Amino acid sequence: MTEMPGMVEPFRHTLHGGDAAYPRHLVTYLGKQAPEAVFVWGNLAQRPLASGPLLAFICSAQAPASVLLAVHDRAQQWRQGPQVIISGFHSPVEQEALTVLLRGPAAVICCPARGLFQHLKPEWRAALAAGRLTILSPFPDSIHRATRETAVYRNRFVAALADEVFVAYAHPGGHTEQLVQEITAWGKPLYTL
Repeated sequence: MTEMPGMVEPFRHTLHGGDAAYPRHLVTYLGKQAPEAVFVWGNLAQRPLASGPLLAFICSAQAPASVLLAVHDRAQQWRQGPQVIISGFHSPVEQEALTVLLRGPAAVICCPARGLFQHLKPEWRAALAAGRLTILSPFPDSIHRATRETAVYRNRFVAALADEVFVAYAHPGGHTEQLVQEITAWGKPLYTL
């Protein structure tokens, strides 16, 4: 990676289950399935995980085009709001929201369905260095590729961390619809379009 002039490389951290900074929501909602460690790329001093409120954003990959347009408008509002948006930012709709969010002052937490990235897009690096972007993963660096299984777990991880959950679209019979049922059982505030 090429260092940009004046840019400070944000720290990488590992938060183990016994650490004071380890997010307790994970144990509360995931129980024995909570990760033993959370891998962080970002400056925790600038944006601690507890700075919330955290709004999870989840959308099935097979969302209709109308959902993309509605989420684009919603992301325009989020990028000025006080909440921190947390998501995997993997589906096309989630990626569109991230593009919009990174253009404003919003704080964003990206949770890949794999270990932490080795290389970042320039716009991600700038947001990371500015303390507006934090990258969290429940997976060690040895997990190089996202799979269906890691994506399902990642979405549960994102929902467990959040104070509220916004599901833009859940494909009928899909994993996101199953997650919606689990979030409902947790009693967390759940929103949709």
